[in-house]
Amino acid sequence: MHYTRVAMMAGLFAWAGLSQADVRVDGPVEYGIFSSQYQDFQPGERVLTRSNQEIERTEQVPAKLGTKFGMRYSLAGKREGDTPLTLLYLTPGVVTPDGQRHDKFEVQQKLVVGAPQDVMAFEFTEHHEVVPGEWHFIVYQGDRKLAEQRFTVR
Repeated sequence: MHYTRVAMMAGLFAWAGLSQADVRVDGPVEYGIFSSQYQDFQPGERVLTRSNQEIERTEQVPAKLGTKFGMRYSLAGKREGDTPLTLLYLTPGVVTPDGQRHDKFEVQQKLVVGAPQDVMAFEFTEHHEVVPGEWHFIVYQGDRKLAEQRFTVR
């Protein structure tokens, strides 16, 4: 009797695992600096860009306002209602105007089934965000790591 219950539970867990989509990165991950023609950035200013914005492939990022850097990737196996993505930005220590130090920023992002590409990027829009050092970007779905990239801000 005990064996039957264990076997039923194992089958139930296996079926539950199959019911979740196997979301995975499909193709290469683009990374680097998102190009922009705009030059004279002011604190707090953001510039609207196209989704197909060119990315200069590099791990070296200039420490200046207006710099947008990160990753662009395609995900296969997305289904409506799946576990959202967690975008984890590990920073060298951003100190906000209220004096709080942030060694990480975490963003939850729903999966958009029809979106051909997903983006994880950070744009320096305030002087306090421009922190030299290593920035580490990681994309998770639940506890599964889907992509990661390190950048050196100088």
